[in-house]
Amino acid sequence: MIKKRNTRASLNDTLTGSVMLTDYIESRWVQAFAHMFELCKMRKQENIVILRESQSRQVNVQLAQLALGQLRLDYYTIEVPTPADLPGPVIRSSGASLALNGQEQAVAALQQCDVVIDLTLEGLMHAPQTAAILKSGTRIFNISNEHPEILSRLIPDNDLKERAKESVKQCRLAKQMSVDSAVGTKLTIEMTGAATVGVWGWTDRPGTLAHWPGGIIVSFPKAGSVNGRMIYQPGDMNLTFKRYFDSQVELIIENDYVTDIQGTGTDASLMRDYFASFNERDAYATSHVGWGFNPAARYEALTMYDKRDLNGTELRAVAGNFLYSTGANEFANRFTRGHFDLPMMQCNIALDGTPVVAQGKLV
Repeated sequence: MIKKRNTRASLNDTLTGSVMLTDYIESRWVQAFAHMFELCKMRKQENIVILRESQSRQVNVQLAQLALGQLRLDYYTIEVPTPADLPGPVIRSSGASLALNGQEQAVAALQQCDVVIDLTLEGLMHAPQTAAILKSGTRIFNISNEHPEILSRLIPDNDLKERAKESVKQCRLAKQMSVDSAVGTKLTIEMTGAATVGVWGWTDRPGTLAHWPGGIIVSFPKAGSVNGRMIYQPGDMNLTFKRYFDSQVELIIENDYVTDIQGTGTDASLMRDYFASFNERDAYATSHVGWGFNPAARYEALTMYDKRDLNGTELRAVAGNFLYSTGANEFANRFTRGHFDLPMMQCNIALDGTPVVAQGKLV
């Protein structure tokens, strides 16, 4: 007699069955990169730089070079060594890159160019040098550290741009953002003075930064603007760990800072340990808040790829998620390598009482 085993599989268990893709260059990937460079309006008379690290994803570097060659655009490459791993926590997917620390000549060169194709591992979204580079008029096009198969699935269009511009307008006019859910999430964000950006996937204006994939609205609140509680349920996402939540975790947030992490499962234990490992208060602070609005971004993508093949940007852009993130917030004068990106599904988001997301669906 064969007995049935009583097993309880989690969403994260399926990661063991995900597929590792090869790096054999496909022509459609070259076309995708070339199309994105055209959207960024890269022109022959412009000074174009590929910025890479020694550990950058080589296939994406090659695709950028092939696409620029296909468009007959001149470029040069700046390569900096990937910073040595420091003692302490493992850093992945933070956007708080240290690749340009101590690289004054490289930073000066980037300030003199028109376009930076950013292929650093973490991206320059929160790097200490980014503000000065943008202030010089350079535009930064960050290609997220994803396998090109993911990137080519998520080529943006003008509709995404129009959605982003409308949402940015709403956020900049709002005084308060509120978030709640059926399980008890209740968060308020004072929006007066917050810096809001919409990322639709490309940039064609001097002094701006965008990342591919796009489809995200993010607001960086001023200091002391975020209060409440976030209750994460199985199926929500912790993109710093590249896993779905398996158990409930409650974050208590007071004046921007996570002051308590409640929960008895692995998720809460991992988060408590990781927060504490940075040994700095700002690691617990709010970085940005917002939501995803890309209809092409797939919620199940985290189960479909090997962890080395994705950076999780697609999951940040899943339509209708509320993205709460901790870590660096240059608009509140905080920089830290500690970082969590925590998209929550099935919640409500409102601006001054007007819904923009209802039960996880875009309004």
